[in-house]
Amino acid sequence: MANKNLFGSIARKLLPKPDALNEANSPAYALAPKHALAQYVATGCFNSTFYASAEEQLSTVLALCGEVDNEFIARTAIFSREQGRMKDAPALLCAVLACRDTKLLEAVFPRVIDNAKMVRNFVQIIRSGVTGRKSLGSAPKRMVLRWLEARSEEVLFNASVGQSPSLGDVIKMVHPKPAAAGREALYAYLIGRSSHATALPDFVRDYEAFKAGQTRKLPKVPLAMLTALPLGKSDWIEIARNAPWQATRMNLNTFARHGVFGDEKVRSDAQIEIAKIVAERLRDRAAIAKARAFPYQLMVAYANADTRVPGVVKEAIQDAMEIALENVPSIAGKVYVLPDVSGSMHSPVTGNRGSATTSVRCVDVAALVAAAILRKNTDAEVIPFNERVVPVELNPRDSVMSNAAKLAALPQGGTNCSAPLAHLNERGAKGEMIVYVSDNESWLDAPRAMARGTATMVEWNRFKTRSPDARLVCIDLQPYG
Repeated sequence: MANKNLFGSIARKLLPKPDALNEANSPAYALAPKHALAQYVATGCFNSTFYASAEEQLSTVLALCGEVDNEFIARTAIFSREQGRMKDAPALLCAVLACRDTKLLEAVFPRVIDNAKMVRNFVQIIRSGVTGRKSLGSAPKRMVLRWLEARSEEVLFNASVGQSPSLGDVIKMVHPKPAAAGREALYAYLIGRSSHATALPDFVRDYEAFKAGQTRKLPKVPLAMLTALPLGKSDWIEIARNAPWQATRMNLNTFARHGVFGDEKVRSDAQIEIAKIVAERLRDRAAIAKARAFPYQLMVAYANADTRVPGVVKEAIQDAMEIALENVPSIAGKVYVLPDVSGSMHSPVTGNRGSATTSVRCVDVAALVAAAILRKNTDAEVIPFNERVVPVELNPRDSVMSNAAKLAALPQGGTNCSAPLAHLNERGAKGEMIVYVSDNESWLDAPRAMARGTATMVEWNRFKTRSPDARLVCIDLQPYG
């Protein structure tokens, strides 16, 4: 028989040769600098992940910025903030532009640095010196001043929660020149200087009066400003009645713990009314859009809801999930969704942050994506994998929450990204789209890598011979290039 290595199929010979090692030290394909920067910025939170430390991620992003043009950095900053809803990464890119092109920074600043948290992130990163400078400089200072001037006194006061730096620290750095006595008094208050109480806006004086016990009327301020104060049951009921959408989602158990919803078996008419108000807020379509909620946040709120949280509220969380996932597309043709349930996928999706580490794992998000696609594409096939394909039965009619929980509970193991493709090839399956949801760090199939292709690329090539118009979509959940 002729030598198979010499006379292999032309299709295999056309496969690209692996040109890198992945984070698991196995053959892989390196992303081009622009692609890699976009991937890191869209997925990275600069916390330690399963394969990479926070410091490694930071140095990689800064190195990639050195390989791309300034306009691409600016466009990536906008995309990661407006579409990816990221925080630290777009602020870092703005800090890079502050050193390289202040005109471009001025163009993107209002779209990226769009709230007080982002201002504080931007200032913190600049002052750290990681991008090459430790002071704001005249142009960035001018942009921060414009941001302050464009906000009302009430917005600035409500945004004054948070430290290192605080909004007061930022004010001290940029020295704004207030045009009115009320604004001048507010700036003095925020930086901790004595101010004329009579010149302070009414909402600040109301807050200080409540803190001092001079009144029991609850001030209209963010919940974070109230939680350290001695609040009574009636205060918590009032907070639950008027809380914004995001604060409501995050504090359902807190409300329950403080008696807002009453006992599971005995609830007063007033407590039933509050439960209905909270439920209607959670399923409010406009409020969900305004809050820019991640669907997995709803999944966690549902999974972690205390037994004292009423059923009508839990049902509203499921309704909110369905609304939040309405933009999941219906895909023409046969779709296969391949969620990775391996060991590395059980790490926190936003990295390790000590006591602030999220309980949401990569596998939870992968399961949610798979369940959402199945809900909108009822003939789709979900094929979970670790070192091999993991059998599972899902009902497209079940809620996204139920199917996601079932997938996330599957056994973990090593990572073999080629396994589900090999499974499809053994079946002779055909289709129009294959969707991976993974950290894409395959290593168990490394010995099967060919000189002209990784094991996954070889199996994908086999699938393409049967379905030449098929598309492969790889959804990365972690910042690896």
